[in-house]
Amino acid sequence: MFSVDFYYTEDGKAPVEEFLDSLNVKMRNKALDSLSILEEFGNNLREPYSKSMGNGLFELRIKFSGDIARIFYFFLVGNRIILTNGFVKKGRKTPRNEIERAFTYKADYERRFPS
Repeated sequence: MFSVDFYYTEDGKAPVEEFLDSLNVKMRNKALDSLSILEEFGNNLREPYSKSMGNGLFELRIKFSGDIARIFYFFLVGNRIILTNGFVKKGRKTPRNEIERAFTYKADYERRFPS
């Protein structure tokens, strides 16, 4: 079993928590179900549920009806998973700015909490 935690900015905001709060109830429940699967399977989770984005960053792939959402995350030693940010996907490709935001949050976390 893995421990799934939110990334918090230095001013105490949790981007994934805010993202989840912004979703409609059905999509939020689907996202929470997907996070439970991630918690159970961790680094053994593969497509279509999870995909590597390179450099230790992954995306959790959430689909409900015609809506698609993504939550970025990375692993830490000790079976810990840190969720960085999420978004509702509108096009075929993942927006570069969302990926860059996830890498920025990952680097910030690693700077503030070195292992």
